[in-house]
Amino acid sequence: MDAESTTTPAPGAASATSAPWGRTRRGEPVERWELRLPSGAGASVLTRGAALASLRVPDAAGHLDDVVVGLADVGAYEEASGYPGAVVGRVANRIAGGRFVLDGTEHRVPVNDGAQALHGGAEGFDQRVWSARAVDVPGGAGVRLELVSPDGDMGFPGRLEAAVVYALTEEDGAVVLALEYEARADAPTPVSLTNHAYLNLDGAGSGSVEDHVLQLRAARYLPVDAGLVPAGGPADVAGTPFDFREPVRVGERLREADEQLRRAGGYDHDWVLDEPAPGRPGTAAVLRAGRSGRVLTVTTDRPGVQFYSGNFLTGAWRTADGRAVRQGDALCLETQAHPDAVNQPELGNVVLRPGAVWRSTTALRFTAG
Repeated sequence: MDAESTTTPAPGAASATSAPWGRTRRGEPVERWELRLPSGAGASVLTRGAALASLRVPDAAGHLDDVVVGLADVGAYEEASGYPGAVVGRVANRIAGGRFVLDGTEHRVPVNDGAQALHGGAEGFDQRVWSARAVDVPGGAGVRLELVSPDGDMGFPGRLEAAVVYALTEEDGAVVLALEYEARADAPTPVSLTNHAYLNLDGAGSGSVEDHVLQLRAARYLPVDAGLVPAGGPADVAGTPFDFREPVRVGERLREADEQLRRAGGYDHDWVLDEPAPGRPGTAAVLRAGRSGRVLTVTTDRPGVQFYSGNFLTGAWRTADGRAVRQGDALCLETQAHPDAVNQPELGNVVLRPGAVWRSTTALRFTAG
């Protein structure tokens, strides 16, 4: 796009606008979409990686701040490991050994996390430039991003058409960002998309999230082996550092002498949610920040949520205003199918077949008080 593309809203209405935002190292043009509400709350979405680059919501005093770690430019995103803000796929999380068998045929995905394929392999959806267009959202603003993944892409079978809609609204004093995913394929293929936003409810780049208080609606989680792949099936959280059934400060048990915490350098595990089911979203997580007073409630129809405590953030990332992002300065709540389910069918079916439409929804609801 060579010039700014703008919807012309009525005075006081929500709006969705786009503008050029540089080019990838391959020369592909990248757009930045701005979703704005009359209150001043807003979100920014990049066509590279369909990435959530900012999310501005009020604190208890009504002050707007960005709660998502976003980077300065396209080059910074291309240099960054860790998938900042991106939609990842075809399959979120880890595929053991970068291999799976589907209908009797073995498929291999290039490994990019030790011996595992992580978030779609060495060049997943986070590194692609998606197409985008504004969509109507009652009482709000939205953008739809679309991507075609050809047959054989990163070793996955079948041509996949993927889409995600970011819809920003305000209701009953809450700012809500809904992510609505869908996918279609012309051959059987595993699908599990999620968003990999890094969150700090006190403001991106404002320091540690260890004082945030987290509640997860899950009585079980998936212990992992040395490669961070689920091993042994779901385990009861009772009596472990993984019990977030009641609100717990993120840093309270982070350094306990627990083998699971040691393997991941903190929390980087999938919780088996109690409530959600396909087509019936339920509450997955509630996150509170005492300093700002912001509260995030995550609802989803996915069976799991990967809580990642920012263990591998090194300070190499810098926010758009130049602040370094270090270990524990942000966390992720990735709603998704369970990791390695394509190899462990007891963890759920992740195979999309021709003629079916894969749909999923996750909503981030922000309040303050």
